[in-house]
Amino acid sequence: MEDLRVTLIQSALVWENPEANRQHFAQRIAQLEEPTDLIILPEMFTTGFTMNNAPLAETMDGPTLQWMREMAQQSGAVVTGSFIAKEDGHFYNRLVWMQPDGAYQHYDKRHLFTLAGEHNYYTPGQQRLLVEWKGWKIMPLICYDLRFPVWSRNVERYDLLIYVANFPERRAYAWQQLLIARAIENQCYTIGVNCVGVDGKENSYSGDSALHDYEGQTVYRITHAEDVFTTTLSASAQQNFREKLAFLEDQDVFVIQ
Repeated sequence: MEDLRVTLIQSALVWENPEANRQHFAQRIAQLEEPTDLIILPEMFTTGFTMNNAPLAETMDGPTLQWMREMAQQSGAVVTGSFIAKEDGHFYNRLVWMQPDGAYQHYDKRHLFTLAGEHNYYTPGQQRLLVEWKGWKIMPLICYDLRFPVWSRNVERYDLLIYVANFPERRAYAWQQLLIARAIENQCYTIGVNCVGVDGKENSYSGDSALHDYEGQTVYRITHAEDVFTTTLSASAQQNFREKLAFLEDQDVFVIQ
């Protein structure tokens, strides 16, 4: 298994303005100075965390999916992040995993944020998504999923756990600590990509996008600033750690209902 180059893009989001956000992220991607394998954007990166679903929802042949296909092709990297999708009369907070060849998979957010009424506007997903890229097994999840460790439990021996988010500043401490906890308990690289700034409902976001290694050590964290960070994840270092401290072998066995 080869090493993996990952790029985290922490940015402010223009409230409910998909075109402006797509243009902004396109500029950020175009400015990358070195090759990467994976580009990670925040949750609802085209709109911010809005419940205004119907006017902003897109089908799976809409402009955002086409934009993601173009960005992946141009960069030669997978591009992932979530947006508001409409399918069969339902609305989803949907993460798309777009490959450079145009093939894609998606994950619908399982844990909808009831404190904001998200469950009243969106349909929850029922299945986790496990993707393989460059020999890595990767599990991408969305924001509030972070608080539910059973949902991210590493029974498949995946290598990278990702959370895309709009996690507000007033709960930044929880965001920071839970990312570390998920990395430690799953013995895997763990990435959280959040947004910064103030949204249309006056919620403040400090970002705190981060990369933690398989021990929970912080490799990168950025607060209160837009930033683009690219680094290399070592497959051998993680594998050696898992072999030395084989904690995953002692997990309890149970089924999620």
